[in-house]
Amino acid sequence: MSHGPNLNKFDEGRLMQVLVAPIVSEKATMVAEKSNAVTFKVLQDATKYEIKAAVELMFKVEVKGVSVMNTKGKTKRFGKSVGRRDNVRKAYVTLKPGQELNLGGEAA
Repeated sequence: MSHGPNLNKFDEGRLMQVLVAPIVSEKATMVAEKSNAVTFKVLQDATKYEIKAAVELMFKVEVKGVSVMNTKGKTKRFGKSVGRRDNVRKAYVTLKPGQELNLGGEAA
């Protein structure tokens, strides 16, 4: 890999915390079927290189690319009180052809 930082220099403890949770939704499933991509909720300050290293470390797959999207939290009301959802950073991790990552746990 000629561009970007060396994947070996990341702290393994930090990489274990970068991926917060997989996003399992209708949209995420459609993206997964269409382009062999998996969607994760990640830390607000996570970089694309960290996300790539974390997925390769935890799931032992080869990553082709990472797209990141920030979603602002919505304001919600509960009666008189007003609350706000947290901001979310999503990572769409595209896997190389032939690679597969099963988050559902169900047998095929």
